[in-house]
Amino acid sequence: MTTQTPGSVSTFRRLMSYAKPYRGGFIMAILGMIGYALIDVYFINEFETFIDRGITQKDQQYFFWAPIVVVLLFAIRGVFNFISSYSLSWAGTHIVKDLRQQLFRHMMRLPVSYHDQHSTGELISKITYDAEQIKQASSKALVVLIHEGAFVLGLLVVMFSKSWQLSAIFLLIAPIIALIVSVVSKRFRHISNRMQGTMGNVTSNAEQMLIGHKVILSFGGQAIEDKRFGEINNRNRHLDVKLESTKAISVSLIQTIASGSLAFVIYLASFPEMLETLTPGKFTTILTSMLLLLKPLKQLTTVNSDFQKGMAAAAAVFKVLDEKPEQDTGTLELNNVRGDIEVKGLTFQYPGHDKLVLKNVNFTVKAGQTIALVGKSGSGKTTISSLLPRFYEIEQGQILLDGHDTKDCTLASLRQQIAVVSQHVVLFNDTIANNISYGFTGELTRERLIDVAEKAHVMEFAASMEQGLDTEIGENGVTLSGGQRQRIAIARALLRQSPVLILDEATSALDTESERKIQGAFDELLKNRTNIVIAHRLSTIEKADVILVMAEGQIVERGSHQELLAQHGVYANLYKLQFGEGA
Repeated sequence: MTTQTPGSVSTFRRLMSYAKPYRGGFIMAILGMIGYALIDVYFINEFETFIDRGITQKDQQYFFWAPIVVVLLFAIRGVFNFISSYSLSWAGTHIVKDLRQQLFRHMMRLPVSYHDQHSTGELISKITYDAEQIKQASSKALVVLIHEGAFVLGLLVVMFSKSWQLSAIFLLIAPIIALIVSVVSKRFRHISNRMQGTMGNVTSNAEQMLIGHKVILSFGGQAIEDKRFGEINNRNRHLDVKLESTKAISVSLIQTIASGSLAFVIYLASFPEMLETLTPGKFTTILTSMLLLLKPLKQLTTVNSDFQKGMAAAAAVFKVLDEKPEQDTGTLELNNVRGDIEVKGLTFQYPGHDKLVLKNVNFTVKAGQTIALVGKSGSGKTTISSLLPRFYEIEQGQILLDGHDTKDCTLASLRQQIAVVSQHVVLFNDTIANNISYGFTGELTRERLIDVAEKAHVMEFAASMEQGLDTEIGENGVTLSGGQRQRIAIARALLRQSPVLILDEATSALDTESERKIQGAFDELLKNRTNIVIAHRLSTIEKADVILVMAEGQIVERGSHQELLAQHGVYANLYKLQFGEGA
């Protein structure tokens, strides 16, 4: 009873390709649903015998066997129901699991630029809400289509076998019903597509509120957020009402047409010629069948809404899956990297933006050197740290690592050589130990883990916890202070021992004493490694071999701390702003 556009046909076929590994479950479910429906049809068909033979002729033997047959048939009906429900649930949940897993895996492989352009809530909605809508299409819709479809066909066979003259009216109303379904299908599809977007907005706005809860409380933004969410929530409600009203109108139309057919059959049955051919049992069977047709016709119409929702959700999911993953075009496997870095003519703008973030940047870092990038916010410092591990593709210019263009290197081997400690620490809802060792592929002993934790000053707070390094820290380390979270991130980078280390405001959340201790650990532990330090606090980079001062995406000054102070330029002005005129 569903009508599909060419686009939805291709979406449906693609969705069905996920069902192939589980076709056994679907076959069992279909057989169970057909068996269940046919037993119901058999009961309706036996009304004639029950009335004419049992009640009219008072056949005692018939009444003796009838209860036994009823119990047996209902037991078999229950078995069919269990087989269909279990098999469909098994197959349907497997399909959704596979889709969710593929979607999750694919999202991890999408380029950073894609995630920049799509909110987290929108993408989460694909995995949660959209996948659930697909489950409705693959399970609930299929149940109604198969079970109710078989039931309708069975009832029509019973009706035509009893009196084809009275039943022929349904041959006339079938095209009208098909036309109504075709029209409302297009509307269901249109509204369902719009609902996918509004649900993404609902999820995104809710996520934004939960993440920024403290900021909202601090600045009294409850009313603002409440109003913003209310508008989004109301748009979703409005679309839901449209969907339900369309469904109600289509159901009412079809049932009105069907009831008119029923009235016409009763009228025809009143003619003497028809009365002579009808027994009480036969007429009751036909009438009951026609009455029972109203419910499955309604369900077959309303299921179209669920089906179109599922197709719209599947189309949204497939749109994400069709996005090109991060392109790993490199073939060179990097091993035993020294850490020589050369940036040549680097010019860059973020995908989808016109403004140049970097303009012809050139610098060299020798293996074992510490180079610092300083400058105002938006000067391009963090962009350079994102381009080194190729989070974004370089269109103009080159970055060379040990003389190799990073474009020629495989992403996995390139990123294995670079450890990044960002100002935005990301921790997982796991233990301190597992967060430190996250992504570590080598052999890790408890002694080495503790050694790294001590050098990053993690043990200073972990030792006071009941579970020590095995303490669960909650989502993104919610139970820890900013400084404690930063130390775990630093320990993670130290454990990795990559030849290149990028510190993007890595000590920004630490107090002065902790910063001094960790800086001392870096001075000792990171010898013979290339360190790129991005800092606003100039006190953290005074010992750097070379300091690059950036402004408007360009390097405007370079030299050591003392050399730059002597130039009385941009760096000297920044230093004076932080430490006073007498610096």
